[in-house]
Amino acid sequence: RFTKITKVVSLLSKQLFVFILLVISYVFIIDSNISFKSIVTFFSILFVILNIWRIFLHIMFKKYRVITGSNYKKVIIIGSSEATRELQDFFNRELGFGYKFMGYFSDNNESSKLGSINQSYDYILENKIDEVYCSVTELSNKEIKYFIDFCDINIINLKFIPDNKELFSKNLRLNYYDITPILSLREIPLDDPINSVIKRVFDVLFSIFIIVFVLSWLIPILGLIIIIESKGPIFFQQDRPGIKERGFGCYKFRSMTLNSNSEDSATRNDARITRVGKFIRKTSIDELPQFFNVLFGEMSVVGPRPHLWRQNEIYGTKISKYMVRHFVKPGVTGLAQVRGYRGEIETKEDIVNRTKYDVFYIENWTLILDLGIIIQTVLNVFKGEEKAY
Repeated sequence: RFTKITKVVSLLSKQLFVFILLVISYVFIIDSNISFKSIVTFFSILFVILNIWRIFLHIMFKKYRVITGSNYKKVIIIGSSEATRELQDFFNRELGFGYKFMGYFSDNNESSKLGSINQSYDYILENKIDEVYCSVTELSNKEIKYFIDFCDINIINLKFIPDNKELFSKNLRLNYYDITPILSLREIPLDDPINSVIKRVFDVLFSIFIIVFVLSWLIPILGLIIIIESKGPIFFQQDRPGIKERGFGCYKFRSMTLNSNSEDSATRNDARITRVGKFIRKTSIDELPQFFNVLFGEMSVVGPRPHLWRQNEIYGTKISKYMVRHFVKPGVTGLAQVRGYRGEIETKEDIVNRTKYDVFYIENWTLILDLGIIIQTVLNVFKGEEKAY
């Protein structure tokens, strides 16, 4: 129900890749006359057809649930907090996922609740509830254990909502050292050498493509315009924190007049920005030289945007999970940027949400996700963004 299309495509890609290897190995062993080209062509067509079919089913099931009101699961929420209200909004808004929200139970004095936590047990059984979502904020360890036993006995799915809205980590990973259980706080896909190589190969190929087919002619033309409008270099290089907070020189087309306040972020109607600077910042063209950083291995095409050192000092200890952004290479574009959290940080919510999306990206990386972010970045350039200044 909640599996994303990108995940479906990713799993299907892995399955077909393994199957191709098996078929090629079999053909090699029996010394068949079937050509490698025929196998690749067949599986490429199969890949497209299966993806279209699975995406079609995904969309049709969502529409079917909305139109007919069937194929749903009854759910309730235990507790009342900001996180539970966000979940309620999700259930009520995204009907296509097939969750019928019945209401919530809480010991807080609220008129909209169905009853107290103790009253929820009878309600669950009488209304044949399929899934229970518990906020650990309101429940004691004893109550949590009772809910686990109650749901196990009555064959009901039980899920928990974290008590901290700034806890962005994925589910904990359980490993065993001999017979000792060990919990890891997070699992980072790019720690896998295979994933790391795949991403690096993609970064190199994509950056070479941009440098050869875009920057090769754009640099002379745009460089001349920049120099004519204001004295100074074509490029602006600034030291920024990268992976493991190692510094690197981040390249940009110069969009401002020469000034001594380079560590200050651009603000709306910033007097330092030139006329051509407004255009290239609005269209994100000023970021294109960072593909040289990508080629040199200092950045990635997609990843958390590199912030100023001063921002690390301000937010590093104040914003939960902020420094997790440095577990991977910074990117030319990122998930936070395509979701609207780019540019000037005007409120605490801006940096909290930016960190939230960056950490989600780090813990859920796939090549399909990267491609989706790149496509959305291009679309945003043509649509225009409010905070692109």
